[in-house]
Amino acid sequence: MEEFLKREYSLSKPYQGIGVSGSSHWELMGDALVTTDYVRLTPDQQSKQGAIWSRIPCHLRDWELQVHFKIHGQGKKNLNGDGLAIWYTKERMQKGPVFGNRDFFTGLGVFVDTYPNEEKLLEAQRKRYTPRTQRIFPYVLAMVGNGTISYDHERDGQPTELGGCSAMVRNLKHDSFLFIRYVRRRLTIMLDIDGKHEWRDCLDVPGVHLPQGFYFGVSAITGDLSDNHDLISMKLYQLTILRSKQEDEEEQKVLIPSVDNMELLRPYADVEGMSSIAIFFSVLFSMLGVFLLVVVGLVLYGHWSESRRKRFY
Repeated sequence: MEEFLKREYSLSKPYQGIGVSGSSHWELMGDALVTTDYVRLTPDQQSKQGAIWSRIPCHLRDWELQVHFKIHGQGKKNLNGDGLAIWYTKERMQKGPVFGNRDFFTGLGVFVDTYPNEEKLLEAQRKRYTPRTQRIFPYVLAMVGNGTISYDHERDGQPTELGGCSAMVRNLKHDSFLFIRYVRRRLTIMLDIDGKHEWRDCLDVPGVHLPQGFYFGVSAITGDLSDNHDLISMKLYQLTILRSKQEDEEEQKVLIPSVDNMELLRPYADVEGMSSIAIFFSVLFSMLGVFLLVVVGLVLYGHWSESRRKRFY
């Protein structure tokens, strides 16, 4: 495997012409602004959203993206939000509720989610946040959409999540990096957030089919809670993979994003955690049922023993 930096799809200091020149390869949207050291997608203020999008569609078959970012603010743990997203999608420059981008997107979204909406929703409903559903935030996850799938904001994207990992990325004193690789229909995401200059695995999913000709972008959003969401650099590398003639023939041209062995169009069966009262009554009725079975068993055994004793006389 060989890699080559593609400058037309990359973003780094000093960000010449971005936001003021139509000749730039990148375009700002919403509350995003450019400084000498970073592109600030949102300030640490409520109800802000911003993004930066490539003007040039990417026609690479295999690629690797390294994103240098920083999320920081004055809010304490779980009193900050909402996070940022890295996109490779058919659509571009469209505001929306999914980390500042439109819902029902077509392509790949990688989300750095810093606020646990589902946990707070269940707490408000006095329901149990079970280990089956529990995720530690901030959390990084990936989703592939085909234009008909909605991102479930209240569930933090869990119904359509391909995979993910916890990532303590807020208010770090060192650099934080996210790595996305797409090679031979395989999506790999790794992180370098510990200040050790080492990548650690986050997710690895085979059978991911992404069309060529989509756009790269990064967006962020704040609501009642906020953070500074800063993009420092994005570097895209073209990966040259040696393929046999048979492999080239087998890899058909992808028109619609999809994931093998995952029915993206099936409505998600929402299974909510039970409240403490529901759990109490479930246990109570279960115990009563067991007690009733024991009583019935003893009665039947008594009748059987009595009839057996009478047969001997």
